[in-house]
Order: sequence, then structure tokens, then C-alpha cells
Amino acid sequence: MKFKIFRFKKVNSTNNTAIRIIQNSNLNYGMVISEMQNNGRGQYGKKWISYKGNLFISFFYNLENFTVSVKQLTKINCLLVKKLLSLYCKNKIIFKKPNDLIIHKKKICGILQETLVKLNKKYLIVGIGINLIKNPNIRNYPTINLLDLTKKKISKSKIENEIKKIFEFKLSKFCN
Repeated sequence: MKFKIFRFKKVNSTNNTAIRIIQNSNLNYGMVISEMQNNGRGQYGKKWISYKGNLFISFFYNLENFTVSVKQLTKINCLLVKKLLSLYCKNKIIFKKPNDLIIHKKKICGILQETLVKLNKKYLIVGIGINLIKNPNIRNYPTINLLDLTKKKISKSKIENEIKKIFEFKLSKFCN
């Protein structure tokens, strides 16, 4: 499994862009990366606050050959992002249902999953936002970023390459 990369300077939402790519192509696997999002989306219609320098990625893939359910993939996708973060941060990372990764009781990452059916084929879109260098100040919901945790600036392109490798390698294990 290889994800074709689509790179943008600015999009409304990486998930919306992934949906548009699915609708206008015959690709089964893709990865949308953007430096900025104008209108990032979170769970339950909430807005994802997108600061320049943070990570905004959406993976999309055709579910046709997968041997696990969408519910199982939801957990798997969260574990894959947790694995990525654990490469850079030795703190305990907790998965908070339905889609957040938490360190020190503060949100560092949100994951938004959506399905789309095109020509009787079902696709999963997995939007991932990680606070790399700046975190939003949200009332009653503490947040944190990787720079504050590690005291090291981490290359965004290195993280993009790592997450692509992790998703390609691990997800291929769940396909026929």
C-alpha cells in the first residue's frame, strides 16, 4: 500500500480536500498535507484551530480489501498516530474517545474520521491535526504542543514522512 501525496500551501480542510480528490479521481490511497487550514473541522461539527507550523494531514483509503471493520480501523488509526508521537515524546499518551490523544491531561492531537461512498466503493478519510509548535487556548479543554513537551523543534517534513511510513506499513497488514 502506497499513499500518493497531495501537498498544499492552504486548504479549507484537509478532509474536504481528500473528499474532493476521491470524487474526482480513481485513486484508492492518498495523503493530503497542508501548511494551513482555513476551516479545519473537528468532531461533532466543532472547528479545529489551525496554527501555521502545526501538522494537518488527511489519509484516505478504499476499504474494499480491508479485513477489519471501520470501528476497528478507528482504534487502529489512533494507535498509529500514538506510535508516531511516541517516537518524539516519552510521556504517557492516552487515547480519549472518540478521537483525541492526551498527554499530561492536555490534548495534543485530534483525529476526525469520515466515510464516503463512491460508485459502491467505501472510503475512509482520516484527518489528523497535531499541535507541533503552538496549541490553542480552549476554555475548559487544556491543550499542549510537542515543542513545549520536548523542548526541541521537530522537523515537520520528518514527521510527515514518519506518519506516511507508519500508515503504509501497519495498514497493509489489515488488507487481503
